[in-house]
Amino acid sequence: QQGGVGPSLASQGFTVGEEGILPGDPATEGIESIVFNKITFGASPFSLYQTDGNYQVQDNLSKVKGKHSLKFGGQLLHEAVKLLPDFTANGQFQFTGYQTGLDFADFLLGVPNLYTQGFSPAFYERSNYGGAYAQDSWRATPNLTLNYGARWDVIMPWYEEHNQTGTLIAGEQSVVFPTAPVGYVFPGDPGVPTTIAPTRYENFSPRLGLAYSLPWSNPFLEKLTGGPGNNSLRLGFGRFFTAIEGQTLAFETGNAPYGITYDSPEPPLFADPLIGAETGTAYPQEFPVSVPPYRVSRTNPDASVNWSAYFPINGIDAYFPRNQNPYSENYFLSFERQFGKNTVFDTSFIGSQGHHLLVLLAANPGSPALCLGLSQSGDVAPGTPTCGPFGENLVYTRGNGQVVNGTRAPFGNDFGTDVYFDAMGNSSFNSLQVSLRHSTGGLAMQGSYTYGKSLDQSSNLGEQVYPYNYRLSKAPSSFDIRQDFVTSFRYDLPLSKILHHANRASQDWALSGVARLSTGVPVTLINPNDTALIGSYNNGVNGIGYGGLNVAPGPLEINPSPGNGNPYFNTTLFSLPPLGSPGTASRRLFYGPGESNWDIALLKDTPLTESKVLEFRLEMFNTFNHAQFFGVTSVDGNINDSTFGQVINAMPPRLAQVSLKFRF
Repeated sequence: QQGGVGPSLASQGFTVGEEGILPGDPATEGIESIVFNKITFGASPFSLYQTDGNYQVQDNLSKVKGKHSLKFGGQLLHEAVKLLPDFTANGQFQFTGYQTGLDFADFLLGVPNLYTQGFSPAFYERSNYGGAYAQDSWRATPNLTLNYGARWDVIMPWYEEHNQTGTLIAGEQSVVFPTAPVGYVFPGDPGVPTTIAPTRYENFSPRLGLAYSLPWSNPFLEKLTGGPGNNSLRLGFGRFFTAIEGQTLAFETGNAPYGITYDSPEPPLFADPLIGAETGTAYPQEFPVSVPPYRVSRTNPDASVNWSAYFPINGIDAYFPRNQNPYSENYFLSFERQFGKNTVFDTSFIGSQGHHLLVLLAANPGSPALCLGLSQSGDVAPGTPTCGPFGENLVYTRGNGQVVNGTRAPFGNDFGTDVYFDAMGNSSFNSLQVSLRHSTGGLAMQGSYTYGKSLDQSSNLGEQVYPYNYRLSKAPSSFDIRQDFVTSFRYDLPLSKILHHANRASQDWALSGVARLSTGVPVTLINPNDTALIGSYNNGVNGIGYGGLNVAPGPLEINPSPGNGNPYFNTTLFSLPPLGSPGTASRRLFYGPGESNWDIALLKDTPLTESKVLEFRLEMFNTFNHAQFFGVTSVDGNINDSTFGQVINAMPPRLAQVSLKFRF
């Protein structure tokens, strides 16, 4: 079926209606969406209609006064986004292989580890920004220029125009929705502004720069530096604030009671996802959703919401109420030296430190110790379930009759796999960068080499940090490249001189190209089995959550020829950690295959008239057809996959294209 749309859910064998899946969007009902570790099939569960309206006012003023070049300016920006989202309205199943070790085997047995379904009303995102700056470029002496200035940023967090959002604050009872579970609060509640986190007004950023031409004329130093006018020493420092991305608010669409994201509290039955496969528990049908009116507020509370229909409240992506604005501190020191008239050499130390970066943090993780204390048959009453992976929201009965209502804290069993967008991340990048530029006759060349390293706790919003020890999540960034060499050239072909005849056919030919030689990016190790017993998987932003592996001592045995079909690394070193353990292996501890690529183009300009030119281009990418296994998805790091440790993706082979361009 085209797009998977057409066949009804009932025709596929699913229980449909109040006792099973209640399609939220019958118009797109079709082959049910199934997510494996590497592929997804079925009707697309996502649709989004979005309109943006931005309003901006800005002005800048420049004034040159003597040796000073002064600049002042500012801007105001209002952003308005209307979303009509439709996220997993007809449901989606996930198979990771938690039962058999193979995702497809789990599918054949009908044992998914997660069922998700969602609903969201129209959503109206808003944000305001204001900034002002002042700077001066002072040419103190003919060979010394100083730049200094400051910027002030007021960056309001995103908010929803009708307050259709909320957050989690342990121990606080909402007054906007008085019957909401303790800890779930909304704009208008005490200490909860419309923006959830307060707008910060202390974001001042200093900027400092220096450019200095060394005046040394000593014979030895002149050879080293090139002498006055042939060198420059530059340094700079700046602090730069940035806004929180608007998608953090977009992911809150569907949060109860203005919508819902239903994540099955335990692995469900495939045919009837409202029934738990391990306990036989029949969970309530939560669709369709009755959305509260826009007028609900602290002075007009709504006590009519039936919150028990939402329990456990899963999939909340809550903006952390004490967030600050992310910023980076950037710095560099460079020395540039000219050789003759055609060659320039530059060497630089460049770095940055990121602070208050947005990461995903489990807000209500399971307690590994509590689960382990209920994991053996002798720990619980006869015939009752024991605790294990994905069992954080189940109810357990000890041998003495004591009932344990799930293992989650601090918000308890009324909540499930919920997360904070928490601006608590840090990053660092430091590098040595060297470049050489040369031009002579019809040849222009440039080469650059970078040796650097980037570290962080989370490289994107799909990577959660370990909630009980943030340091365990620190690793090389997923995009880190330790060594990178890039060279480019353009050569005007002298065919007229070679042929001793100049005409339209022999003139204006050129050869250009770009070559890149680099080491690979890190291999990300993935464990989707919840062996850490924290239940941190989450719908939408992150479907896997945090899960580490154990690594044993021994050689990694990195495969220098990935195309030979052998594993890229020694997979026998890695294993699932004991239950309750975050694992001993870093998220990323070694690097994948590098890149060796040449792109070359043959160019020809044919002037037709003074203002009209016909350009011919023959371009080849990966000119030498070198097999390259470079990229973040080139090596499979998911221990549940049968291809764990294998090279599974390659960059494109040689591609060639011919084009004509008419310029007039």
